[in-house]
Amino acid sequence: MSLQPFTLVTGKAAPMLAANIDTDVIMPKQFLKGIDRSGLDRGLFFDLRFLASGEPNPAFVLNQPAWQGASFMVVGPNFGCGSSREHAVWGLKQMGIRALIGSSFAGIFYDNCQRNGVLLITLEDAVLHKLGQTVSQPDQTQISINLQTQQIGLADGQVIPFQIDTLRKNALLLGLDAIGSTLQRSDEIQAFERRHLAAYPWLN
Repeated sequence: MSLQPFTLVTGKAAPMLAANIDTDVIMPKQFLKGIDRSGLDRGLFFDLRFLASGEPNPAFVLNQPAWQGASFMVVGPNFGCGSSREHAVWGLKQMGIRALIGSSFAGIFYDNCQRNGVLLITLEDAVLHKLGQTVSQPDQTQISINLQTQQIGLADGQVIPFQIDTLRKNALLLGLDAIGSTLQRSDEIQAFERRHLAAYPWLN
């Protein structure tokens, strides 16, 4: 599957800094019943985004004018914990979230994001706290993420460097999922198969 490449993306960053936001909060279970991925943007953070009446909750950050249409979220520790539901990542993508910036992420959620082309950036606690404070100011929400140079650029000109695994970085830059990344090495795979069958011909 071809994914949208991530190179240099500029947009709003919404703060959601509570710890241990799990996948049931991100995508409640009632939105897991469909036979395809359509409409999951409606389910994203449903119990936080909407009041009991069905109206948007004006207190929720993504409903507030300064952060509506955010491309990024600055999140608290252990984001994405809980069940392994991939729907949580599909919903984030459908809402236009290209990257999450936090101090730690649940392992399965991390892998699901990678498979679906959502960049996860891990920062030291102190750096993340400062970034969270910055983007919590309505006039400081705009940031840029340059994956090639591994830098986050803030509205005031500050730059925050980040680290990322080389394989994950290259896959995101090229818009490749796991299959696409494997096919990049198809010549090496075929050469190994030929050598292996030549050494063990009874396997053919």
